[in-house]
Amino acid sequence: AVANSFIVTVATGTNSYGTGNKFYLGGVVSPTVELIEGLTYKFDQSDGTNETHPLRFSTTPNGTWNGGSEYTTGVSTNGVPGNAGAYTQITVASSAPTLYYYCSAHSGMGGQANTP
Repeated sequence: AVANSFIVTVATGTNSYGTGNKFYLGGVVSPTVELIEGLTYKFDQSDGTNETHPLRFSTTPNGTWNGGSEYTTGVSTNGVPGNAGAYTQITVASSAPTLYYYCSAHSGMGGQANTP
């Protein structure tokens, strides 16, 4: 069962990486989120603003844009961002590291995901 769904949208804003296109979760720009180990979270990218902005995870802030690699443990994706049914889902592994969500196509769009 999905513990929480985050409605992802993309709009101009400012986060720790600067100003530009940002991921918004539930209308909040690049918030730090809590992903409890053992639970499943869906990042719903069906909103049209997500087009060309695939949400991914990394153990490095800003992901591959900052020399990091994509974190794929427990992560599944469905569909094409910006289209109905598109999402990235993560079932948080036991002892998962602190994660960062980012856009695989554009730098500076994401934020932090703590895994208590």
